[in-house]
Amino acid sequence: MQALEHLNAGAMLDTLVSVGAAFVLGSLIGLERQVRQRTAGLRTNTLVAVAAAAFVDLAQGLSGNDGAVRVVAYVVSGVGFLGAGAIMKEGVNVMGLNTAATLWGSAAVGACAGADRIGEALVAALFVIASNTLLRPVADRINRTPLQQAGEASYTVHVICSGDARAEVHDRVIAALDVQGHPVRDVEQRPFGPEEVEIQLTLYATSVAPAQLDSVLAEVQELPGVSHAFWGSGTQD
Repeated sequence: MQALEHLNAGAMLDTLVSVGAAFVLGSLIGLERQVRQRTAGLRTNTLVAVAAAAFVDLAQGLSGNDGAVRVVAYVVSGVGFLGAGAIMKEGVNVMGLNTAATLWGSAAVGACAGADRIGEALVAALFVIASNTLLRPVADRINRTPLQQAGEASYTVHVICSGDARAEVHDRVIAALDVQGHPVRDVEQRPFGPEEVEIQLTLYATSVAPAQLDSVLAEVQELPGVSHAFWGSGTQD
């Protein structure tokens, strides 16, 4: 008999309007997805919106706005798990992210409708649809445009010296570069011929004045045991 006691024409009409709005707006979102033959299409997006509206409307009817707020939080997390099921990974490619985000948008539309915020639900639905339609040509155009990246400049100093002198040369070069304001980020040493060693010093990516490096290497060239000293520049990602 409690079911009969809970029957209320006004409450039923309110629920009908809320869930009905979620049904219509969720269908509009899902229709665009269905036309594009996406995994989550017309029925899925409609069901997500309707279910979210029904949960929020029920919570609001039982315990007011506080209950509705709590249920909205659960809807957000619950639809996140549902969207995760639409995401697939094949090698380095990840597919379904847009579908998962659209499901989240449908849930937001339904939650707004269930909370009797029909205007907000309409606005949210329009922006979800616009994101999937109006932004698509922009994204496609960007994807078709060749990517030309200008990497960050990198500078390396190369010093070739005798094996016996490499320790002193190593310290003197680092000290000379530091005086000019070019601290060394990395140092590598490798054999260069039967008796010599190449010391490669990578500088931090700062603005480097060629004249300063030339003066440093002119000093290095005069060190005992040094046969060659030069520097180069390039780009790194």
